[in-house]
Amino acid sequence: MGSVEGKGTIVVVDDEANIADLVGMYLERDGFRVLKAATGDAGLEAFQTHRPRLIVLDVGLPDIDGLEVCKRIRRTSQVPVIFLTARDGEVDRVLGLELGADDYLTKPFSPAELVARVKAVLRRTDGAPAPEVVQAGRVAIDVGRREIRVDDEPIELTTKEFELLRFLAERPRLALSRQQILDGVWGHDWFGDARTVDVHIAQVRKKLGDSVEITTVRGVGYRLESGGPEPAP
Repeated sequence: MGSVEGKGTIVVVDDEANIADLVGMYLERDGFRVLKAATGDAGLEAFQTHRPRLIVLDVGLPDIDGLEVCKRIRRTSQVPVIFLTARDGEVDRVLGLELGADDYLTKPFSPAELVARVKAVLRRTDGAPAPEVVQAGRVAIDVGRREIRVDDEPIELTTKEFELLRFLAERPRLALSRQQILDGVWGHDWFGDARTVDVHIAQVRKKLGDSVEITTVRGVGYRLESGGPEPAP
């Protein structure tokens, strides 16, 4: 258990002690208090007792798996959850998000990237202002000016194309379903064909070329590959 409390408490639930210790060290170095749990039951107990700001949750736990832990937490709380997993399947990613996870990292991962993801999730959930400029590969998305630049050259996008690119860029390397994209860009009360997403993706790809890579995830949706610096090997 860490003694640092400046930025609040984070519960790390992972049965691999070396990973939990490494994650804990990086988070404590950044000013968080870290509590570690090696099982789903222990993680739930830590959540109920300490009411953390965020939970880092391994999917493959020895008792209750992380998806079930997240489901139980969501019955009473919207505390941010970031999944860690050895599973690399796109369906797992989407399932985790549908259960209420806020982000997703596949092992092996860079501890520094995890800290960055923690900060990004807390910014979103705490209501703090998002960065004015979001970088996605060679593309700069200037949120304040609502401008897109590639290698400092302006590119014209429609309002929805801009919002779509921004939505994907704020969730780099995350497979997002068409419905998630519709909800995030068009709104939960928008009723229309999911193929609208495909049409807008095609337009964004056409206008931006190879300056950013948006991958089609078969049977799921889309993933933006280049969202700022890649994690360290």
